[in-house]
Formats: sequence, structure tokens, C-alpha cells
Amino acid sequence: MIRGIFRLKNKHGKERLLKRRSFYLLLGLILGICISISFYQTVVYFSSDESCSMCHVHPQATESWKLSKHVNNSSGTKVHCVDCHLPPKNHTWKHYSAKFCMGIKDAWSYLVKDSADFDWNRAAEIEQAVKYIPNESCKECHTNLFPEKMSADAITAHLYYEENEKKLNLQCINCHLDAGHYKPDFKHEKMTALPVSKNSADTASLYTAATQINAFENFTEHIPDTHVSFEMIAINGGSFRMGSPTDEPFGKEDERPVRTVTVSSFFMSEVEVTWDMYWAFYAKTMSEGRTPPANVFANNSRPDVDAVSGPTPPFGFPDQGWGGGSRPAITMTHYAAETFCQWLSITTGKKYRLPTEAEWEYAARGGTQTSYFFEGNPKKFSNEGFWRKFFKADGEPISSYAIYINNSKNRTHEPDNVKANPFGLKNMLGNVMEYCADKYDSQAYGKTGENVTNPLVTEGTEWVVRGGNYTSDASDLRCAARSYTQHDAWLKTDPQQPKSIWWYSDIRGIGFRIVCDQK
Repeated sequence: MIRGIFRLKNKHGKERLLKRRSFYLLLGLILGICISISFYQTVVYFSSDESCSMCHVHPQATESWKLSKHVNNSSGTKVHCVDCHLPPKNHTWKHYSAKFCMGIKDAWSYLVKDSADFDWNRAAEIEQAVKYIPNESCKECHTNLFPEKMSADAITAHLYYEENEKKLNLQCINCHLDAGHYKPDFKHEKMTALPVSKNSADTASLYTAATQINAFENFTEHIPDTHVSFEMIAINGGSFRMGSPTDEPFGKEDERPVRTVTVSSFFMSEVEVTWDMYWAFYAKTMSEGRTPPANVFANNSRPDVDAVSGPTPPFGFPDQGWGGGSRPAITMTHYAAETFCQWLSITTGKKYRLPTEAEWEYAARGGTQTSYFFEGNPKKFSNEGFWRKFFKADGEPISSYAIYINNSKNRTHEPDNVKANPFGLKNMLGNVMEYCADKYDSQAYGKTGENVTNPLVTEGTEWVVRGGNYTSDASDLRCAARSYTQHDAWLKTDPQQPKSIWWYSDIRGIGFRIVCDQK
């Protein structure tokens, strides 16, 4: 009988436990549904254009969005912030995980950063925009990539993109930076007219002859039949230690071993080749239509040639809307830079060319043997490293001598914005990368002896570029730092077949300066 009573109590206990569990399960389900609904409604609320405008303190972001084609278009469809800045909602996991990550980042920035310190101009450029515009979102809305009134060139470019999307690894925003936020200075069309010089109508002041050199000293070169002149600096030859020692911060293997290099005397342009100089070349030599590259190479390689075939019109405006004049000319290929030198040599009767890599480093150092031609440790100036998350890099004195990521506002600058190095040369470091006459070889320094005179590397597939550019970290502005062209990558969005031999479509911070041989 006692055993039966225990069995009955045990049975009732299990029933109560089961009912309690069922109650908690139902309660949890109801709470889960409520939390999910609340979460969804929260997400919806914080996905509105108003909440985006409230949280994102980018100045004029809302105003520029309202002026864009995404709001002002003939379809009557209004594109919202989340339509561009989050993956499409049908990509459920990617959509909500991206929103969560973005929310965490925004909250962290709000708590620990001051929006007054943000570089908004840089945030609105391609390098940053590609990080925050999922390509799936662009294609979600624009299933038809061929709207009315597209030019033949635009259709060709879009067809090329559709056929090579994976290979190009390119996002729509690369070409349509002004679609979501109006940018009045953004241009995305083919240049059809020659830039007009402010002195073009003044034929009386045209230079009639090039400058005569009577001594090895600085001189001002005049380009005949133009208004253009530029300064050339006389640099006495000498010996220096080329490369970076093993204890130099951020030094790389292709900068070693250090060796003693001797260079002969030469003249070097005070500044990088400017748009004024390059447009003079373009005006005198431009190729009408699509001259086959083989014909251009054949004509320009003849030793007896008294004229050169110059560039064809580029896609878009190569000055990026930043302005011409004394700013450095950019986006031309190495071949175009060499052809410029050939034309200038014919026009002036002198021997102009690109500097060798050894001449470039010798000139950049200006008689010094430190990381830069001014005082300072690369670690102090660089944004690299753990502590840079908490403490800003030192900006002096590097900002007085170089245009780089911390002071460029993501564009090139006029040469007068920096001080010259000890040889009197401006922008040797930063602003734009500069072509050299050498082919790139990562092992080049180890293939010669300890002492070498006027070295020139002629074997390789890419060309040496030096000096870093306006997007570079200070560590890449060291006098010994080396880099090289990436020909195919820099032409990946060029829709022409064959691709242009004159203009790069996917690099902006590339230019050159020239040297003149001493007679």
C-alpha cells in the first residue's frame, strides 16, 4: 500500500513537471516572437532614411543624396540608404549581419571618435566607397544595364563588364561614384575636346625657341610654339649608398643589399611633369581616332623620325576634376611618358628621358643617407601598427615636404604646397608615383657588385615606380622604397580592344618627372 502511494505521488509530480515545462516552453515561444518582432521593428526603424540621416554625421550626405539620380530620376522610384549600403534583403543572412556589423561600428565611432577629425573628402572617394556599396545591391535595382540615351562607348563598356565581371573584380560604384550622392565635379564621359589654356589666344607671347644651355647650372626650359616653361635643376653626380639597411623601419627585401652606386651629373625637373606640359604634348601630337598600337610603336621607334604619334583621347577626364595647370599630369602609361620625352627632345633639341632608378633615389635623398631627406623616424609618421588605433601619427615635418594619405585629402596637390629637398626638387616623395627607366627586378641589387656605376635594369615585365603617392602611408615614402607598375590591373576597366597604350583606366596616382643629359 505504501509503495502504491509513492507511485501515485510520483505520477502526479511528473504531470506537474510536464505542465510546468510546457508553460515555460510556451512562454519562451511567445517571448521569442515578441523579441523577434521588436528586433524587426527596430531594424525597420533604423533602416529609414531619417534614422540614417540622424546617425550618420557626414556633412551634406543627405543633401547630396537628395540631389542624386537615385532620387531625381524619371522613373519615379526613390532609392533609399539601405538599398545601396546593405546587401539586398533577399540575401537575408548577409543583409542582417552586415547591418549588425555596421551598427556596432557606428556605435563605437560615436563613443570614442570625434566626427570633426574625420576626412570626409576621402570618405567620399572611390577607395572608401567600394567598401560600403555591395555590388549585389547595385545589380538588384539595375537589372537592365542599358538605359536610354547611352552612347556607343558606354554600351561597349557595359557589355565588356557583363562578360568579364568575375575577372575584373570590379564594382559598379567604380564608374558611377556620383549615382547615390551628387558630386558636381565628377565626370564620367569620353573627353572630346582639348583643354584650353588661359593664354591660348595670346599668340604674341609664344616661345619661339628652346633655352640654350651654356653651363651646368639650373635653367628654365621653354617649349617652342607654346606658353609652357618649366624649371630644370642641375644635379652634380656622385656616389651614395642605395637601398635600405636591415635596421631601417619598414625596409623590404627588394631594397637590399645596400650597395655603393655612382651616378653621372644630370638635370632633373624641379617638379613632376605638369598638366600644362602634358597638354602641350597632347595638342601637338594627339592621334585622331584609334591608331593601331602596332603602327604607333613602329612610327615612334624609328631613329630618323622627326615627329611622334601622341595619345588618343582618354575615357573620362584624366585630371579627375581636380584641376590642371601646375598639378602633376596623371594616368598616362609608361609608354606615353617615354613618348613625351621623345617629343620634348625633338622639340627642344636636347636629350630628355625618364630617370634611372639610381638617379631617382640619388636625387630624392638630396645628399642624405637617412630614411627621408628630412629628420624623422618612419615609425613616427606611419599609420601602421597597433598603437595607431589609439594615437595619431606625427605629422611634422613630413607634411611640409610630402603629399601623402594624412594630408592629401585624397587628391594630388600643386607643387607649391610643399618644400623642396636639399637639391631643390619638390614632391620627390608623395603626390604621385613616378616612372623610372628601369624594369623591375626584386633581386636587382644582389645581381651586381658592391660598387656599380650608372646601373640600368633592362630585363623584366613591369617598370619601376618610385616615391609613393597621395594615398600612400609614410612608410612607403621612404627614399629607398620601391614599387612597380601593374599594367593589366591598371587597365582592367578599359573597354577598348586592343586596350589603350596611352591612358590607364584604373590608377590615378601615377605620373613622372624628367631628366636631361648633360652635354
